[in-house]
Amino acid sequence: MIRAHARNVRVLTKSSRRMAKHLPAQHCLWKLPGAAALLGWLAASVFAEAPAAAQDATQGITGNPGAVDVEPGTGDLGRLIGFSPDSGVRLGGVLVSNGNYLASGGNSPGVASFNNLFVTGLNADLDKLVNIPGAMVGAALLRFDGQPTNQQAGVVTGYNSLPGAPPLDRTELYELWWRQSLFADSVVVRFGKLVPTNDFGNVARPVPVQDPSLQVPAVSGLLYTPIFVNPTILGFLPGYYNSAYGVTATLAPSKSWYLSVGSYDGNGARGVQTGLETFPTFNGYRFLIGEIGASWLLGPQGLPGSLAVGAWDQTGELTLKEYPTGFITQDGAQGVYMFASQRLWKGTGGDGVSGFVQFGANDSQTTLFANRYFGLGLTGFALIPGRPGDSLGAGLAWSELNENRPYRGDEALFQAYYQIQVKSAFYLEPAVTLSTPGERSAGQPALAFTLQSTILF
Repeated sequence: MIRAHARNVRVLTKSSRRMAKHLPAQHCLWKLPGAAALLGWLAASVFAEAPAAAQDATQGITGNPGAVDVEPGTGDLGRLIGFSPDSGVRLGGVLVSNGNYLASGGNSPGVASFNNLFVTGLNADLDKLVNIPGAMVGAALLRFDGQPTNQQAGVVTGYNSLPGAPPLDRTELYELWWRQSLFADSVVVRFGKLVPTNDFGNVARPVPVQDPSLQVPAVSGLLYTPIFVNPTILGFLPGYYNSAYGVTATLAPSKSWYLSVGSYDGNGARGVQTGLETFPTFNGYRFLIGEIGASWLLGPQGLPGSLAVGAWDQTGELTLKEYPTGFITQDGAQGVYMFASQRLWKGTGGDGVSGFVQFGANDSQTTLFANRYFGLGLTGFALIPGRPGDSLGAGLAWSELNENRPYRGDEALFQAYYQIQVKSAFYLEPAVTLSTPGERSAGQPALAFTLQSTILF
């Protein structure tokens, strides 16, 4: 089961474009036609016929495919232009767009915002193409256009995972890597420009099983940031959309457990936008991480579950400039985390319920985000008759914030969603978020509504 982790299970990616009412008209006009067309398409597609059979439906995808997967999309783009599944070449991508309305609370109640993310990736199997056993290369391009959705709500950890640090309009080389498999996938090494959240702390990753009837799809379709990166590592661990140069090695000698270690450019901890960097930086800032995980089948139905624990170390001198009495400096930072997911119930068809939990802690005095974190959630699959590809769920994320920053002591997010499979590779997801924003300037509680579309190709 776990060996699929070493094989870097297919990654979905996303695309999001933002438009806020307060932006100058000349900044927004070029975006309006595309947004209007997309909204019209979405409205029409809601009434589309559901997939006829469960076997024709992909049950659930992550709310932010670009944050947790290695290969974007389904590969249909490559097949469209002539690359067959056996050709050794895969070309795919994903477009994710969402609109948000802050109904009350936060810093800007009554404001709407829009986000667009587009990712496309090309992979080549060098074993098939040039007879290099176990070798694969890949590259991905990311384009993001967005607005300060989370800042408008005053949410520190992020109720919407698409917008990250500025600049909020960016084009970047997202991934560029070589992957080498050894000893029948028991050892896998991948180096280059990577997205480490694919491999570490990834609670949203499907639990791999050999029996398709037991398959747990993406553990959750939640849209908030903590489901994709533990807030206690946020700002340290490279990931969406700030990938970084480094190396990941995974040992998976059996189907039930794995050990992954990684070393990456750690300049993100001092505010460098590593995703925009074309070349690696070699200095005293490195991010080191290790994770060990296991999976199992529980009870007479063989319900799959998984558990992973990890530890990390950030090197280099870290500085907090916002501290009211001057500066705080710290020589590196360390932390630990864990997550677990479990299929809780399986029906006679593809229906079922899964749950997850997350924990995290660090010793950082300069972190932008949280020092302690706890999260949990439930997801239901194919629970609506005649809708085999739909999923719904809810999650709670609580973070203890850095007291050295101008934040309240903690922040809580509660989010519920319903992910609709409109077509085989087109999903529409409404979500509602109730939060106690961590920014002291933000009104509590904050209520926000999100509508997101995801198109895989």
